[in-house]
Amino acid sequence: MKKVVAILLLLSLALVAAGCGGGGGGGQEEEPLKLGLIPVEDNFPFFVAEQEGLFVKAGLKVELVSFNSARDRDLALQSQSIDGEVADIVATALLRKGGTPVKIVSLTMGASPAEGRFALVTRPGSAISRPEQLKGATIGVSENTIIEYVADRLLQGAGVDPGTVQKVAVPQIPERLQLLLGGRLEAALLPDPFATLAEKKGGRVLLDDTRIKRNISQVALIFREEALQEKAGTIGKLLQVYGEAAAMVGGHSDQYRELFINKARIPADLKDTYLAPEYSPPRLPAKDDVAGVLEWMVAKKLLPAAYSYQELVDTTFVPAGGENK
Repeated sequence: MKKVVAILLLLSLALVAAGCGGGGGGGQEEEPLKLGLIPVEDNFPFFVAEQEGLFVKAGLKVELVSFNSARDRDLALQSQSIDGEVADIVATALLRKGGTPVKIVSLTMGASPAEGRFALVTRPGSAISRPEQLKGATIGVSENTIIEYVADRLLQGAGVDPGTVQKVAVPQIPERLQLLLGGRLEAALLPDPFATLAEKKGGRVLLDDTRIKRNISQVALIFREEALQEKAGTIGKLLQVYGEAAAMVGGHSDQYRELFINKARIPADLKDTYLAPEYSPPRLPAKDDVAGVLEWMVAKKLLPAAYSYQELVDTTFVPAGGENK
């Protein structure tokens, strides 16, 4: 009986030792870098990188975590369920204000005004053909977001005071589009591909942020400061992989057509005609562009005071000179 007990004890100790060993070297397996994404065209190069195995080739463990809404994505970042996300300058500042210290490491879209189209589109059959006719009109936006910021800047650039229009809060883009097409909104601020779809359905593009000289809509890759400290090497390599994937999309967009339709959620009416946009290599946002967003947020009382550029942007990952001038 004593021999049986001794054997069982030895087996138990062996199992414990094997469990502690963790499979070679005795160290814990490295946690993947978790990146929160909404399946839209802004994030397409990341999905290309995943499909082509670029993360693995670079020796990276990256997990792309998809979310259906910006709210769910931001909550995951706040709860530390993910390390970073693709968002915008408005969201970055609000996250920091809310107690989640985050910083922008690079733009992923919007290095120039031609990238990442937002358009103010009137409803089908609308008599409005000039911006000044928007005074008193209902305009669908998502309040206190990059959508409202772009709407205000486009109106101001066209000589229209944003306070003279009737903003209607419609956070969900598909719902905003349907209200516009159904005639319940006189106009709406929509990103592509929804702006293109609205135009195809009879809407008129009144203002378009790709046709102005000022850069007002930018998409940014942001990370929690803790992740920036603990996973700096991985984040640096991630940016290199992103640049590679962005170039692949630009040179072989037809090759990724099916992936683009699925991952960017292109509406069925556009699946045969809508093309993937161009994506720039990693680049820092210009100081003036960041300051413009923060100035608007302070005026809207979304922030008590503007953050400095250094508080919102980490300049250590993109090479010197990689700033959008």
